[in-house]
Amino acid sequence: MPCYNAQTYLEKAIESVFEQSYPNVELIVVDDGSSDQSFQILTRCQEKHPKLVVFKQENLGPFPARNLGLANSKGEFIAFLDADDYWAPEFIEKLLKNLLAKNADLTYCGWQNIVEGGENGPAYVPPAYEKGDIFQSFLSSCPWPIHAALIRRSIVDKAEGFSLRCFSAMDYDFWIRISAITQNIAIVPEVLAFYRWHNHGQISSIKWRQVLDAWQVRKDFVLQNPKLISHLSKEKITELVDGYVFTQAYSAFWKRDLVSAQHLFRKIFQSGVWRFKDLKYIALSFLPYFILSRIV
Repeated sequence: MPCYNAQTYLEKAIESVFEQSYPNVELIVVDDGSSDQSFQILTRCQEKHPKLVVFKQENLGPFPARNLGLANSKGEFIAFLDADDYWAPEFIEKLLKNLLAKNADLTYCGWQNIVEGGENGPAYVPPAYEKGDIFQSFLSSCPWPIHAALIRRSIVDKAEGFSLRCFSAMDYDFWIRISAITQNIAIVPEVLAFYRWHNHGQISSIKWRQVLDAWQVRKDFVLQNPKLISHLSKEKITELVDGYVFTQAYSAFWKRDLVSAQHLFRKIFQSGVWRFKDLKYIALSFLPYFILSRIV
C-alpha cells in the first residue's frame, strides 16, 4: 500500500486489511513523503496491528512505493491496495480459495466506485476473461483496478514489479505485462473491492495524460508480443490500439474537456495516425485555449 497524504481514508483502508476473514496477512505500507498526519496514523496503527510494516521514502510516486513494498514482502501471494480504497472482509479468503482450487496464477473480482459527495457507481463484475480472448480484452481496456486481484508472488517476480515509464497507466501496464507471462487466471464473480472516487490528486483525474500513457502501453505490448496477438488481424490491432485514442479524444471534445481534447488531437497529428475526417478537430486543437473555448 503506497500512502501519500491519505490521512482521511488511511485508517479505514488498514482496518479493511486486518478485518479480513483470512487472518494470515502481512500489510506493508510505504509512506511516500506525506506532509499530513499519515505517518503518525501509521505509527499509531502499528501499535494495534503487529503485522503492519511501515516504510518511509521521499515523494517518488505510488509505483516506486509499491516496488519498495514488494522488495520487502514475504508472502507467497500478493495483493495491492491504495490508501484511500478498501476491501470487503472476505476479499482475500475468497480470492485465495478460488486461486488454489483452480490452481490459477491470478484471481480477480468485481468492484464498485464509491463517489465522495455524489451517487456511488453501480456494482460491476467483469467478464470471465479466461473464457475468451485475453489479449484482445486486455488491449481493449485495463481489466480491473489495482486492488481487485490476488496474484502469486512468483508471477510478480517474473514481471519484475512495476515499470515506471508510463506514470498514469502503470497499473494497466502491470496487468497487461502479466497477461504475457500467464493466462492462467480465474474470476470470483462478486464485488469485493471498493474504489473511492474523490478527485483529490488522484492519478486518474489527469485524463489526457492517462489516455496517452495507456496508448503507449498498448503500442509497447503489441511491439513486444507479436506471437501472442498473431491471431488478430492488422485492422483489429489498429482498432484496439489507435482506435482507443481517437475515441478518447472525441469523447473529451464533446464532454467539453477541451484541455484533454487539445493534448490528444495534437498527439494524434504528431503521431501520423490521423484520418482526413479528423483534420477539423486537429486544427481546432492548435488554437490557443481561450479562443478554442469561445468557439466551442
